[in-house]
Amino acid sequence: MIELASVIKDLREELERAVAAAEGEALRFELGTIELEVSVALERTGHAGAKVRFWVVESGADATVAAASTQRITLALQPTLAGERPAVFISGSPDKHER
Repeated sequence: MIELASVIKDLREELERAVAAAEGEALRFELGTIELEVSVALERTGHAGAKVRFWVVESGADATVAAASTQRITLALQPTLAGERPAVFISGSPDKHER
């Protein structure tokens, strides 16, 4: 299993390589929303200051992780390049129907 943070870090590095490879090329692609679907297992530590860690289950992993202990999640990531105008964030009290 791989930590979810490592998966996102590796994705970021791949995208940075793709941006660098496009330097000077005539054909460019706009970077839009990236959807990443992974199967994750949760690990919860039981001591003071406990935290939850998400582990991405590798494809073809052995049966040590029971199917019942994994969940599929989809992450929608909106990448931006450093120095770009930041996105507008909405704030305020959540509506009762919002999650």
